[in-house]
This record gives sequence, structure tokens and C-alpha cells, in this order.
Amino acid sequence: MRQTWRLLWQTAVLAAIAWLADYAVTVLDLPVPGNVLGIMVLFLLLSAGVVKERWISEAASFLLRHLVFFFIPVAVGLMNWGEVFYDYGWVLLGAIVGSTALPLLVTGWLAGALRRKPEKEKAQCS
Repeated sequence: MRQTWRLLWQTAVLAAIAWLADYAVTVLDLPVPGNVLGIMVLFLLLSAGVVKERWISEAASFLLRHLVFFFIPVAVGLMNWGEVFYDYGWVLLGAIVGSTALPLLVTGWLAGALRRKPEKEKAQCS
């Protein structure tokens, strides 16, 4: 019974941080989603030692273990979009592949260019 209360308390702490961050985004009209701000606030609170890890570890572990259940409504909702996927499936697949490959290629090219630059400077100096 004690473990159940501890789990509920820890979940309440996490929920309070999430709700307060969401409220702050609404009131301050911030261009950041509330859940992103909540994670940043939680990180800062943990880093500063205001919130101890042991205060939220059991609830966080429980939520992470059951994370797949949070995606079930999304998957069920996508079933209503079957016609769109049937009509535009290749376009969507191309967009997904392109938006994945293009940043990888640009990042690889940029990293290679930045790595070669010091070698050219060394060759000019000697």
C-alpha cells in the first residue's frame, strides 16, 4: 500500500510540473509546447537539486514502461486516415524518406567540409 501511495505522489509531482508548464505557455503565450517546457523545467529542477531523482524515479519508470499505451489512441486515429494513405502513400513515403535523408547528407557534407578546412590551413602554413 505504501508503494502505491509513493507512486501516486510521484505521478502527482510530474503531473503538477506538466500542468504548470502548460499553464505558463498559455498565459505567457510562449512559442513552445507545454510538454517541452515541462521537460526543460524538470531538467532544471533536477540539475539544481530542487527536485531529487528519488522523488520521481518510480513514477517515471512506471510511465516509461507503459509508454506504448499512450500511442494507442494515435494509432486508432490513423485508421480513419486510410483513404489519405492509399491516395497519397507514395508522396508521404517520399516526404518521409527525403526529410530523413536530406539532413543526414547535409550534416555529413558539412562535417566533412569542416574537418578538411584545418588540413588545408596546415598545408598553407608549411
